[in-house]
This record gives sequence, C-alpha cells and structure tokens, in this order.
Amino acid sequence: MSDLSPASGPRWLTIIGIGEDGPEGLGEEARELIATAPAVFGGIRHHALAASLISGERFSWQSPFERSVDAILQRRGTPVVVLASGDPFLYGVGATLSRHVAAEEMRTIPAPSAFSLAASRLGWPLQDVATISLHGRPIDLIRPHLHHGRRIIALTSDEKGPGDLATLLAATGFGQSQLTVLEALGGARERRRHALAADFNLTDIDSLNVCALEITAGEGARILPFVAGLEDALFEHDGQITKREVRAMTLSALAPHHGELLWDIGAGSGSIGIEWMLADPSLKAIAIEQSPERAARVARNASAFGVPHLAIVEGAAPGALASLPEPDAIFLGGGGSEPGVIDAAIAALKRGGRLVANAVTLEMEAVLLAEHTKRGGFLTRIEISRALPIGGMSGWRPAMPVTQWRWTKG
Repeated sequence: MSDLSPASGPRWLTIIGIGEDGPEGLGEEARELIATAPAVFGGIRHHALAASLISGERFSWQSPFERSVDAILQRRGTPVVVLASGDPFLYGVGATLSRHVAAEEMRTIPAPSAFSLAASRLGWPLQDVATISLHGRPIDLIRPHLHHGRRIIALTSDEKGPGDLATLLAATGFGQSQLTVLEALGGARERRRHALAADFNLTDIDSLNVCALEITAGEGARILPFVAGLEDALFEHDGQITKREVRAMTLSALAPHHGELLWDIGAGSGSIGIEWMLADPSLKAIAIEQSPERAARVARNASAFGVPHLAIVEGAAPGALASLPEPDAIFLGGGGSEPGVIDAAIAALKRGGRLVANAVTLEMEAVLLAEHTKRGGFLTRIEISRALPIGGMSGWRPAMPVTQWRWTKG
C-alpha cells in the first residue's frame, strides 16, 4: 500500500472535488484516497460518480446540512473523505467545513469549478467576468451586476433557474441579453444552448447547469450605478426617504468597512441600509421600522436592489433594538427625537463604531445639538436647492435643510 491513504490524526479530513467525468477526471492520489477511505461523505450524485472507487461506508448529505457537519466532526482524528462538486472552496462544502475544521486538519484536492469550465467553453477571460452562485440563494442577487456589456456566469439551483433568470432580465429592461445555458459540464451529457432573454423557450434543461449572460440594456433598463446616492425614483417610497444628495453624504459619513453591520433606525424606504449593503457583499444591515406598511416596502425595495438578505425588524425604537446583534454603525433617521432612542443607540454601538443622525425637525435638531455639546463629534448643515420651473422660467427651490451629527464611540 502506498503512503496516499487518508490522513489520520492532525490531517484527518480530505476534501476532493469531483466533476461530471467521475474517476476519469481524478488524479491517482485522489482515486486512492477515495478507495481507501473508511468513511465517504457527499451528495447522492457524488456517490454515483465515484461508485467504482468507494469501498468504505457512504454517508449522503442530510437535511439540515448541519447534521452532516456534526457527523463529520464526530469522526475528528480518524480518516474521512468528503466529495464535493468542482472547487470545494468556491461556493462549496469546503467553505462550510472550514468554519469548523482548521486548515492544518485537512487536505483538499480541487477540480475545476463550474465557472472555470463555463469560461473555458466560451473563451471568456474569467477575471473579466462577474461570477455569482444562485444555488439555493435568491435570484435577486444578480440585480447589481446587470450593466450593459457585462458578462456574468451564474450557477443556478435547478432546471428552472435559466428560465427564471430570463424572466427577470426581460422584466427589468434587459430582454435582448443573450443567455447561454451550459448543462452537465465536463461529462458525457454536456450541452450548450443559446436564447435571448425575451424569447427564452429552452426546455428539457438539465438540473446541473450554469448560465452565461451577455447583458444588453434596453431603453429604461433598471441599472444600479456603482455610486452612493442612487436616484430617488429607483426606490418605492411614500415620501419617507433620505433624498439622493443627502443619502450620498450620509453613506460617506457612515464610512462602511469590510464585514460591518449597520442598524438603520426608522428605515422608511430602507434606502440607507440598501445602499450600505450595495457598497460591498460583506456588509450587513438591519432595518428597524415601526410601520408595517413601510416595513413591507423596505422588503420589496431590498429585493429590487439585489440585497434580499437585508434584515427587517418591525417595531419602534428603543424597544425594538433589544437583543439585536451589536452594530458597527448606526444611522438614525426617523424617530430619533423619541425618548430613549438616541441613548439606546449609543449604548448599543460597538467601541469605535460610528453613529450618524440626520435632523429635519427642530425637535430632532435640538437633540443633536445637545448630544454634540455633551459628546463632541461633528455637525454638518446640508442645504440643497434644485432648479425647478417658475412659470415660463426656472428658479432655485430649496429643500428642507438637514442637520447631520457624526460621532465615533470612544
């Protein structure tokens, strides 16, 4: 027996990427590791692909998946092989297991990812392509990537995924975009077909597929620019919205950093929390809104902007803030002058966290002036005027001035 048997002790877990070509696509090391493993975990499809190699006990993924993770961890220190699709650390099981198992405890033998295979078939330089997994995730996540001329490769959940993508594209003004459906990449059933989003009629699609999109924006297409301060008209709102110019200055003051959490207290339309999350995929936000109607509107806006994972808490501050995860930043818009709200926000904020509060009423402005006197920070007066028709001519129409307080917790 060679020295390629599964590791025990410190390196007890082996994660092997396997493609649709099964054992033929694996190297000698990977084949022998599977053949000699006493326990092999993977999906039903993975077990079928590697059936000729497996001699140990087979364990298929359970629902919820955490049960399988627990079963793997119970074998810590003894040899375990996990079969994965393609590259285990690109939207794969490796990413999940790495939260429980140190790198020193495992070895990984990756195979080409579905994204790599699709790019190679199409001749697309992968570094110039947006890649996104919609497998088990909301299709709305693709919306921020929809720009004219953009190339996108999207991993779908099942045979319905390509049609759902085509429907979304057609409904948002991208109906002339080209979809290429690549099915069962790397195996004997591999197939590639094309259709325009507006004319999509492909049937009998393999459940294992990725979609390559070449985006063409039609007139009125819903394009989300890569800047803070998106057009107010893009949001569904009832007037309770931080206006575009003020929103851009507010996001600048909030200064999002990688992986941070924002509380948007008195969310209104949700515009601040939504644009915070659009700044980087690592960012999270909780919108706190006491109006059920507005809370529902926030949810619709979040989906329409491609951040459906925006958390929404329906309730009034300060009571609704209890037991929420500790924030790195807080925006205080509506309701900040209510008793106890600003004190609760300050108490909840992490050390080094930022609080930004905007006031348009005299009552809220008085609160901010008092807090500035007591705690310091920075006060900014924001006054915006817009040119609007006056009879047959134009003139400046001032918007309500905004007093903004920015403070960092020491």
